[in-house]
Amino acid sequence: MGLETLKGVDEIGGFKVINMDTLRDKYPDKFNESGLMDWEWFEKDIRPNYFIYTRHDKHSLSFTMQTKPIKEVGLEGVQVDTLVEAAKYMYEGFQKKFPCRETAMMITKLDECLMWSMKRKLDREKRGVEDKSEA
Repeated sequence: MGLETLKGVDEIGGFKVINMDTLRDKYPDKFNESGLMDWEWFEKDIRPNYFIYTRHDKHSLSFTMQTKPIKEVGLEGVQVDTLVEAAKYMYEGFQKKFPCRETAMMITKLDECLMWSMKRKLDREKRGVEDKSEA
């Protein structure tokens, strides 16, 4: 049920969501009959450019995470707040199907989490340490 809430979501946190089922249809030569893909192709052409992947036939949601400051190594993945946004999308999907106060509160708290994350980012930018390995 959770992953179904992301069907039709094309981006999360400004990052394009890659649907692996669609990739398999678009590049059938890169996948074998059992659905396994050519990992060298994926690592060379897909992973360096995209960081969020869904695979609905396997009920899978995957992220490539940023491991070091962007200013030091460049963009190589998503931040934790992107995972929070993905969770929020999923809870919003649940809320549409099964509305309740508890889910509404979870969405509110995820919004609050994202607000505090932005406040932290703005504070770090103001101090000149955003995207650096400094406190």
